[in-house]
Amino acid sequence: MKTAEIFSIANSMAMPMWLLMIILPKWKVTRFLIDYKVIPLLLSMIYAFYMIYHIQTGAGLDFGSLSSVMALFTLENAVMAGWVHYLAFDLLIGMWMLNENQKLGIHQLLMAPCLFATFMLGPVGFLLFMIIRTLKTSKS
Repeated sequence: MKTAEIFSIANSMAMPMWLLMIILPKWKVTRFLIDYKVIPLLLSMIYAFYMIYHIQTGAGLDFGSLSSVMALFTLENAVMAGWVHYLAFDLLIGMWMLNENQKLGIHQLLMAPCLFATFMLGPVGFLLFMIIRTLKTSKS
């Protein structure tokens, strides 16, 4: 299978999970997928495959400078691994936010933008959630 096809599959795995988390966060199927981290685990397997493949080709993993990271991300397999890394970890952050919200009770209309921002902008959504979380807990 070509890397472009795996890219599409990985995206197709992540997108429905984000939709479930944003639209139906309390649905039993959504909760099952969150509780068992099904999609992040599958994405992690794809990531591991691409990392192992990259290392076996003799290419290094030099993260010591901006120029070496830029060079690394000119390689298709390294970019694929990086993208799947983002997909998996952003999903894990979104899942953590929903788990935290089970205790906090932040309204879904406030959670949805946090989740959407995490999906689109990663740390920005996390930051937004943490601000709302701090405001919510300081009121208690």
